[in-house]
Amino acid sequence: MRRARIFAALLLVAIAALALAAPALAGTAHSGEGWYGETNDVVITNAMFMAIIFFPAIILLFSLIQWRLDKRKHARMDAAKRRAANADWRGGW
Repeated sequence: MRRARIFAALLLVAIAALALAAPALAGTAHSGEGWYGETNDVVITNAMFMAIIFFPAIILLFSLIQWRLDKRKHARMDAAKRRAANADWRGGW
Protein backbone atom coordinates (compact mmCIF):
# COMPACT_ATOMS: atom_id res chain seq x y z
CA MET A 1 0.00 0.00 0.00
CA ARG A 2 2.86 2.34 0.82
CA ARG A 3 4.44 1.80 -2.59
CA ALA A 4 1.16 2.76 -4.28
CA ARG A 5 1.00 6.01 -2.32
CA ILE A 6 4.56 6.94 -3.24
CA PHE A 7 3.90 6.10 -6.89
CA ALA A 8 0.71 8.17 -6.89
CA ALA A 9 2.49 11.14 -5.32
CA LEU A 10 5.35 10.97 -7.85
CA LEU A 11 2.86 10.66 -10.70
CA LEU A 12 0.95 13.69 -9.44
CA VAL A 13 4.16 15.76 -9.22
CA ALA A 14 5.22 14.69 -12.73
CA ILE A 15 1.83 15.61 -14.19
CA ALA A 16 1.88 18.99 -12.44
CA ALA A 17 5.40 19.70 -13.71
CA LEU A 18 4.44 18.81 -17.26
CA ALA A 19 1.27 20.90 -17.07
CA LEU A 20 3.23 23.93 -15.88
CA ALA A 21 6.04 23.45 -18.42
CA ALA A 22 3.84 23.87 -21.50
CA PRO A 23 2.95 27.55 -20.96
CA ALA A 24 6.53 28.36 -20.02
CA LEU A 25 7.89 26.82 -23.20
CA ALA A 26 5.21 28.38 -25.39
CA GLY A 27 5.88 31.93 -24.22
CA THR A 28 7.59 34.18 -26.78
CA ALA A 29 7.87 37.28 -24.65
CA HIS A 30 11.66 37.00 -24.38
CA SER A 31 12.36 35.98 -27.99
CA GLY A 32 13.95 32.72 -26.92
CA GLU A 33 16.40 34.39 -24.53
CA GLY A 34 16.99 32.40 -21.36
CA TRP A 35 17.37 33.53 -17.77
CA TYR A 36 21.09 34.21 -18.23
CA GLY A 37 20.72 36.61 -21.12
CA GLU A 38 22.06 36.61 -24.64
CA THR A 39 24.10 33.54 -25.47
CA ASN A 40 27.16 34.38 -27.51
CA ASP A 41 30.54 32.76 -28.12
CA VAL A 42 32.11 34.14 -24.95
CA VAL A 43 29.33 32.72 -22.76
CA ILE A 44 29.62 29.28 -24.34
CA THR A 45 33.42 29.31 -24.09
CA ASN A 46 33.34 30.24 -20.41
CA ALA A 47 30.70 27.58 -19.69
CA MET A 48 32.83 24.92 -21.36
CA PHE A 49 35.94 26.02 -19.46
CA MET A 50 33.93 25.64 -16.25
CA ALA A 51 32.90 22.13 -17.36
CA ILE A 52 36.54 21.26 -18.09
CA ILE A 53 37.50 22.40 -14.58
CA PHE A 54 34.44 20.84 -12.88
CA PHE A 55 34.90 17.21 -13.93
CA PRO A 56 38.57 16.82 -12.94
CA ALA A 57 37.80 18.58 -9.66
CA ILE A 58 34.99 16.10 -8.94
CA ILE A 59 37.27 13.18 -9.82
CA LEU A 60 39.96 14.57 -7.50
CA LEU A 61 37.47 15.08 -4.67
CA PHE A 62 36.04 11.58 -4.96
CA SER A 63 39.55 10.09 -5.18
CA LEU A 64 40.58 11.87 -1.98
CA ILE A 65 37.46 10.64 -0.21
CA GLN A 66 38.13 7.08 -1.39
CA TRP A 67 41.78 7.29 -0.29
CA ARG A 68 40.72 8.43 3.18
CA LEU A 69 38.14 5.65 3.50
CA ASP A 70 40.68 3.04 2.38
CA LYS A 71 43.17 4.39 4.89
CA ARG A 72 40.62 3.98 7.69
CA LYS A 73 39.71 0.47 6.51
CA HIS A 74 43.34 -0.66 6.49
CA ALA A 75 43.90 0.86 9.93
CA ARG A 76 40.93 -1.14 11.26
CA MET A 77 42.25 -4.32 9.65
CA ASP A 78 45.72 -3.78 11.11
CA ALA A 79 44.24 -3.15 14.56
CA ALA A 80 42.22 -6.38 14.30
CA LYS A 81 45.39 -8.30 13.40
CA ARG A 82 47.25 -6.83 16.37
CA ARG A 83 44.36 -7.70 18.71
CA ALA A 84 44.26 -11.27 17.37
CA ALA A 85 48.01 -11.65 17.92
CA ASN A 86 47.90 -10.31 21.48
CA ALA A 87 47.28 -13.01 24.10
CA ASP A 88 45.38 -10.60 26.39
CA TRP A 89 42.54 -10.25 23.89
CA ARG A 90 42.05 -13.95 23.14
CA GLY A 91 40.12 -14.69 26.28
CA GLY A 92 40.06 -17.91 28.18
CA TRP A 93 41.54 -18.74 31.57
